[in-house]
This record gives sequence, structure tokens and C-alpha cells, in this order.
Amino acid sequence: MATTNDLKNGMVLNLDGQLWAVVWFQHHKPGKGGAVVRTKLKNVESGKVVDKTFNADVKVEVANVDKRAMQYLYNDGTHYVFMDSGTYEQIEVTAEILGDAKNFLLENQEAIVALNEGRVLYVELPASVELEVTYTEPGLQGDRSTGGTKPATLETGHSISVPLFITTGEKVKVDTRDSSYLGRVTS
Repeated sequence: MATTNDLKNGMVLNLDGQLWAVVWFQHHKPGKGGAVVRTKLKNVESGKVVDKTFNADVKVEVANVDKRAMQYLYNDGTHYVFMDSGTYEQIEVTAEILGDAKNFLLENQEAIVALNEGRVLYVELPASVELEVTYTEPGLQGDRSTGGTKPATLETGHSISVPLFITTGEKVKVDTRDSSYLGRVTS
């Protein structure tokens, strides 16, 4: 247990059986009345963001979230299997929990897996990954100056938009948050 005066960004609270991460907080002392703590909370499972105001010194339950660096091993058809590099413990994660991160996972890739009481909450990938383009239409001479884009299929099977000069077999840097092309990778 902690009080609302102990809140910090990133702290995870257990409110009414749901886990909420503190995105932002501010202590506020109005001219009249008692001090309050204004917060912006994000539901860990659904991603919903809400504003909530607490009275100062109110006790809140802090959830124990264990973030571990794990290695992605394989997909068995229904689950994605991750392994803790230190203990060799394997954890199965469903596609629903993984979300869009599954579009950027390669075998042996590192990821942060957040657990609460043995239950996987979410998987956090690096902000960008380098993936090979397995298929894209050839760009035409003269297209380079137009600044247009074309679809490209990555080695994970995910499709993104890339500039016209990208060819099959090239490595590109991709933003894992919004599937956007960030640049060409030079070896």
C-alpha cells in the first residue's frame, strides 16, 4: 500500500481489481479545502486512458509488475513462446495480448514481458526493428522524384508502405508503434 502522495509516473495501481498505470500526476493545493492529486491513468490491459482525482494521503494499492527481458522463441500456432534468458523459464503469450507486436517478431528477438502474479500483461518491443523486405513491386525509373510509396511485405509477413526506391531483399527500419517506414538499413 502507498498513499497518493507517493505516486510516480509508470507506477501501476490496482484499483477495483483492474490494473492502471500512472501516465501523469500533479499535486494540487487549492486556496480552500484539502490538497488533491490529479492523475491520468491508463488501463494496462485495454489501453483506455482516464483522468482521476484523489484526495491527498488516500491509500492506494500498488500492483507488483515484473518486467523481464525475454527472448522470443517461436509461434506454436496458438501461442507465442518467450524464454527468460536467465532462468530458461518459458512463457506462452496469446495473440490478443501481443497485439500488433506480433507483426514485428523474429525468432531470437529480445522483448520486455510485463507480468503480474504470473499473468502476462503486455509485451514491449524496441521502438524500431530492422526487417528484410521479402516482396515489393519494382519501382520505375523516374518514380524516385515523386516521393510516392508502394506496399512491401516484410519477412514477418506484415505489409507496410515504403518509398518507391526500396527493392526486394533490402533491410528497412520500421517503427513498431505505428508500422511506419523509418529508413533503409546500410550494412
